[in-house]
Amino acid sequence: MPQKGDDFDDFVERLQQEVIDREISDFNDHIVNLSHSPKNWGKPSYFTISNSYKGSHNDTMEFYLTIENGIIKKANFFTDGCGATVATGSQTTLLIEGKTIEYAENLKKEDIDDALYGLPEDHKHSLELAVKTLKNLIMKYKGKEKNSDTK
Repeated sequence: MPQKGDDFDDFVERLQQEVIDREISDFNDHIVNLSHSPKNWGKPSYFTISNSYKGSHNDTMEFYLTIENGIIKKANFFTDGCGATVATGSQTTLLIEGKTIEYAENLKKEDIDDALYGLPEDHKHSLELAVKTLKNLIMKYKGKEKNSDTK
């Protein structure tokens, strides 16, 4: 005989599935998976440099990079933005890990968008936020590197 809690648990499970199905129809499987289970989420205990940037929609993105000999060994991120912004931050870290600083510096919004299989138009601001955060971080890193070379 079903318990009252069982009915509620079934209701919650069905509701969660409806929400996920709706997200997939609005976005795609890849974006929904990255927004629910982001890769490289959070501030690591060790990193070479970080940078935060506040975007036009009042959301913030922060990247944390561990760099050795010009190679991005580890990339992490944090954002207070929507699910699309979480997916964008996560995808950006996946694209730049193991790559050179120059590769990351030349990363374009279109590269991230292609890797996400296309964000809806009303979420493209997430791409701008990720790219600006990354470019500002690289300028900061190059400035520190240049200053340390002159000492």
